[in-house]
Amino acid sequence: MTPRMIVVTGGAGFIGSNIVARLTAETAYDLVVCDRLETADLAKWKNVAKHAIADFWSPEELFEQLERHAERIEAVVHMGAISSTTEPDADLILRTNFTLSRDLWDWCTIRDVRMIYASSAATYGDGEGGFNDDDDADSLSKLRPLNAYGYSKMLFDQHAVRQADRGQAPRQWAGLKFFNVYGPNEGHKGGMKSVVAQIWPKVEAGETVSLFRSHNPNYRDGGQLRDFVYVDDVVDIIEFLLQSPEVSGIFNAGSGQARSFEDLAKATFAAAGKEASIQYVDMPEVIRDRYQYFTEARMERIRAAGFEGQSTPLEEGVRRYVQDFLSTADPYR
Repeated sequence: MTPRMIVVTGGAGFIGSNIVARLTAETAYDLVVCDRLETADLAKWKNVAKHAIADFWSPEELFEQLERHAERIEAVVHMGAISSTTEPDADLILRTNFTLSRDLWDWCTIRDVRMIYASSAATYGDGEGGFNDDDDADSLSKLRPLNAYGYSKMLFDQHAVRQADRGQAPRQWAGLKFFNVYGPNEGHKGGMKSVVAQIWPKVEAGETVSLFRSHNPNYRDGGQLRDFVYVDDVVDIIEFLLQSPEVSGIFNAGSGQARSFEDLAKATFAAAGKEASIQYVDMPEVIRDRYQYFTEARMERIRAAGFEGQSTPLEEGVRRYVQDFLSTADPYR
């Protein structure tokens, strides 16, 4: 029999390509990637080059191809989005992150296809309201994102819950609020790469790295706290959801433990076997008033749904990333 198919939008991107790597290794499904490779020099193609994908679709042909293969498609894992928190074109962000997601939701609902999609911890704004992933309409309406990216993700979360409450949802649907994910295959992300990837060239050379100075009296320089989560851990959650079609809802995808940027930098130096050397520079004014000083995922709801995976400790995740990927001649998974 012809295998069922899973479509991963944004499948040549960071998290998407790690999902593809995991699922192609299992060979239970034909994996299709929908993405833009942009320029050859950017090397997004290398993110998927090691994996036997069944097909590659451009975003422009997505719905045509979905319809063509509708009888085979088991699930759409929707990671495609504008992920930059500093993108200035709010209309472009909404068209890409909300409108396309809404149309995919409708297609999956009509065609009885499961849908897992990327939300974001950016929906929590400054975090004053906490990081509880309650997915009822009232809780979602109280969130106050700090940028258009976070707003676009919140808007679709609200749409998903509203439609599900009306009985107009895919047979399984799940949104994942990704926190600060780091790991292999993020080299194409430029300024949106994880701090580990951004400071690696200087760490490797034994030079001093720069972190943002704190502009909040409650946090020391380098003491800003984030929920850093190794990419394998969020792929574990996605794999769990694909294996658990009865589970639907919006869930956090983090480590559950806030750590400082100083901890992250020191772990990177340690993984390279070098003495830490850190200096602090002023944060750009353009992001100062919408900067998150603290994030920490509450992971109780996904665990209550049956997920038993364990978070990779920060030092171990950074060690794997540095020693298995960043420091090698071939840093791609």
